[in-house]
Amino acid sequence: MKTAADNNIPYKVYLDEYELPKAWYNVRADMKNKPAPLLNPGTMEPMTAEELSAVFCDELIAQELDNENRYIPIPQEIRDFYKMYRPSPLVRAYCLEEKLQTPAKIYYKFEGNNTSGSHKLNSAIAQAYYAKNQGLKGVTTETGAGQWGTALSMACAYLGLDCQVYMVKVSYEQKPFRREVMRTYGASVIPSPSDTTEIGRKILAENPDTTGSLGCAISEAVEAEVTQEGYRYVLGSVLNQVLLHQSVIGLETKAALEKINVKPDIIIGCAGGGSNLGGLIGPFMGEKLRGEADYRIIAVEPASCPSLTRGQFAYDFCDTGKITPLAKMYTLGSGFIPSANHAGGLRYHGMSPVLSQLYHDGYIEAVSVEQTAVFEAAELFARCEGLLPAPESSHAIRAAIDEALKCKETGEEKTIVFGLTGTGYFDLVAYQQFNDGVMNDYIPTDEELAKYAETLPPQPEE
Repeated sequence: MKTAADNNIPYKVYLDEYELPKAWYNVRADMKNKPAPLLNPGTMEPMTAEELSAVFCDELIAQELDNENRYIPIPQEIRDFYKMYRPSPLVRAYCLEEKLQTPAKIYYKFEGNNTSGSHKLNSAIAQAYYAKNQGLKGVTTETGAGQWGTALSMACAYLGLDCQVYMVKVSYEQKPFRREVMRTYGASVIPSPSDTTEIGRKILAENPDTTGSLGCAISEAVEAEVTQEGYRYVLGSVLNQVLLHQSVIGLETKAALEKINVKPDIIIGCAGGGSNLGGLIGPFMGEKLRGEADYRIIAVEPASCPSLTRGQFAYDFCDTGKITPLAKMYTLGSGFIPSANHAGGLRYHGMSPVLSQLYHDGYIEAVSVEQTAVFEAAELFARCEGLLPAPESSHAIRAAIDEALKCKETGEEKTIVFGLTGTGYFDLVAYQQFNDGVMNDYIPTDEELAKYAETLPPQPEE
């Protein structure tokens, strides 16, 4: 059996507390083609900071619009909070390598070593901090699988803010224990679509049996925010500011690899809205954009919600109710509602404008994988590495295994790094369905996707 002692490389690489990043990395500063600006759907002009201030916190708006500053300092209060669970470990998957009999070297950055169970806490504490500093009463948000809602409820409890979470109905029903963690932290959790908002009631009237979507939940959360004084809306993915906060993942990963003198060949992340992938690849992408190094970067998405691999690069609403600004991104259409699969955090109809632009410009590859293949990879990983991965994370595991098996065929000793975004202990219903052989794969047809693509709003003139 291959062991760490054979080549003097540790199983886990930990950075010291003093090596925690002092600034977030803003990849937009190094992008030649900047992500297109958010547009006001009424005027089709770029959204101003003043217009965005009705929805977002002031400091977060500044971060959202910042295309120039490569590094943005992390406030000391946020760094102190990070120290509760960061730096997180970079782990060499020796047992998985041995099982696959591959010459590839596989590493994963583990982001599940905090109470919320995922990487989402990196941005949740930042957004809650800026809301608190602005003197707000609370925040509203949406959540898919529940990782973001859990993280935000934890951050809000720490800072004494009210937290209102609209949870996609199918996940609300599939993951009751994730819901209860949020409530334990003091958040109110509403299944979306709901009868608590005008948009929710409209969606339910049109489709009473809908299982919901992130687009639906976003609409409700924004409506809830604008109708309550002293509240702002916060989002766990997609936005520029979120990828900025999540860059601590990539900064730590890069520092840990340099500590053991390892350079990755392939970097892999699951992709739904883009927070994990953008955070993991950020500093590596910066090197690639500046011509200092080159990497293969692979985004992995579910075949049931294939925004990058089968979507259109166009301006679209960020929500189903069409009350948000327009974002230029790879999108399936804001009305798209994916099948009720278990990739709860990867069910968004669009992709981060930053990642969409990088993909459009050829800096990122994208693949889509079916649900049963994802769970096959998840169980193999669990049996080898001893961690039960979240379904979202398991998309990256699937692609990492596939790349490692290619190395087995060719004999190439490539170094693969992937993001393990969180743990799957709240996803046991999904594992049960897979183990019972009743899990199925649903892939939308071209006709279905064409129907939603027809609903894209009029595009601005080039």
